[in-house]
Amino acid sequence: MDLTVKVWRQLNAKATGAFVTYSVKGVTPDMSFLEMLDLLNEDLNAKNEPPVAFEHDCREGICGSCGFLVNGVAHGGRPGTTVCQLSMRFFKDGDSLTLEPWRAKAFPVLRDLVVDRSPFDRIIQAGGFISAPTGGAPDANAILVPKDSAETSFDAAACIGCGACVAACPNAAAMLFTAAKLTHLNSLPQGQPQREQRTLRMVATMSSELFGSCTNHGECEAVCPKEIPIEFIGRMNRDLLHATLHHRATK
Repeated sequence: MDLTVKVWRQLNAKATGAFVTYSVKGVTPDMSFLEMLDLLNEDLNAKNEPPVAFEHDCREGICGSCGFLVNGVAHGGRPGTTVCQLSMRFFKDGDSLTLEPWRAKAFPVLRDLVVDRSPFDRIIQAGGFISAPTGGAPDANAILVPKDSAETSFDAAACIGCGACVAACPNAAAMLFTAAKLTHLNSLPQGQPQREQRTLRMVATMSSELFGSCTNHGECEAVCPKEIPIEFIGRMNRDLLHATLHHRATK
């Protein structure tokens, strides 16, 4: 099948970007979306034109680096699917596709479809560490973890930090990402000693990185390729309130 692809082209963070339209021919239904872009880039290389820059690594929906907007929807709108997992069988001959990078002040465009997601790294780094005994390996059952806590932590740990939640939020908030990273550790016994400090630091860093505020639109949950539930934001807010009150009481 043949497609018309309208791609955001931008040389660097300081350059002025614009949409450029290309024709992509010979796309097969069994191709992934990134393979379709590979086909486009092969054609551009043959014409001595600069290829479209897009980030990717695992191509298995694990790393989250491939994310961008497809027709205005993060990752293309298929439930539980990243761009690299998006199959061309969901499109038809003659379709017109508009591709653009995440749109958020906290995620400046580096080139074309690639954005700087390092603010996410700094939020994680602000969380610090968990207390863990050193020495020999502890017994597997030395720290008992309730089943509900383990499942909640596993669900939160599924977050791949792709940034779709930020791109979909009208306020470019990073609440779902931060909530997932906090819930991952705050749900476990090993994460309790630093729970309050971790929460205060990660939320403060999130605010300082120019992300917006959550106003409960729910778009973040709708586009998350790992289907992280919005209820984790409620958990984070409760932890933040408790940590703030306790911090004030101990001053």
